[in-house]
Amino acid sequence: MDYIELCCTVDPLEPWREILIAQLAEAGFESFEETPNGLNAYIQGALFDNDSLAEALSIPGGDSNPVVSWEIKNIETINWNTEWELHFEPITIGDKVVVRAPFHESNPHMPFEIIIEPRMSFGTGHHETTRLIIEWMLETEMKDRSVLDMGCGTGILAIVAAKMEAARVVAIDNYLVACENAAGNMGRNGLTGVVVRHGDAGLLGDETFDVILANITRNVLLEDMKTYKSVLNPGGMMFLSGFLEFDGQAIIRHAASLGLVPAGEKKLADWVGLKLIEA
Repeated sequence: MDYIELCCTVDPLEPWREILIAQLAEAGFESFEETPNGLNAYIQGALFDNDSLAEALSIPGGDSNPVVSWEIKNIETINWNTEWELHFEPITIGDKVVVRAPFHESNPHMPFEIIIEPRMSFGTGHHETTRLIIEWMLETEMKDRSVLDMGCGTGILAIVAAKMEAARVVAIDNYLVACENAAGNMGRNGLTGVVVRHGDAGLLGDETFDVILANITRNVLLEDMKTYKSVLNPGGMMFLSGFLEFDGQAIIRHAASLGLVPAGEKKLADWVGLKLIEA
């Protein structure tokens, strides 16, 4: 299967490189590599669409807009497993979680060892937003609770919840390749009870949850938060990330209109991880 490589330069780099990655992911790009001056993004040739690319590369921001230039290349099939082995390093989060790939040595001394085959899905623990939500989870009692992971990517947050002895965990992503990867990662971590579903917030309605995790982009959070709230049990909580600090107030205002109150936030670089509870 042939791929298209999009090579972007971004000035200034931050936070605009991360914003572009999020927007390109929504446009169907599957894998990203940060470069000194920007990023490279990859998409299957059959899925590439010029209009979607133009929309993804448009960044609102007035006078603060970055300068973005790009080049498109057709490339032959990539062995993604080999690529990840070259670039994916184990990470630790706090003193409790280590995230590694199957080809790394085990670290049994950590309370929670998470094995992730990254492939082309978001969520290896390297990105600030994933780390922020995991930090919130480590401060929260998950045992015997029901947990929903929206936009699960590799399934890393669902795996952490299950290893923290959540009673029921459901993971949902609208990319089929992410769901397949997440399901495989459940097996790599010896988890048989986590339910992985292909779809979006439209799947919600029949089940309710004590904890909802959503590491998704700002626009999706604003669009779907009402649906998340509708399946949140009384006294439940949400942990949201995937948005930058300057978008935080828009998220908080929308949450307040739904009867959700901020109960704390964490910041890493320009990214925010927000805890919400019912008013």
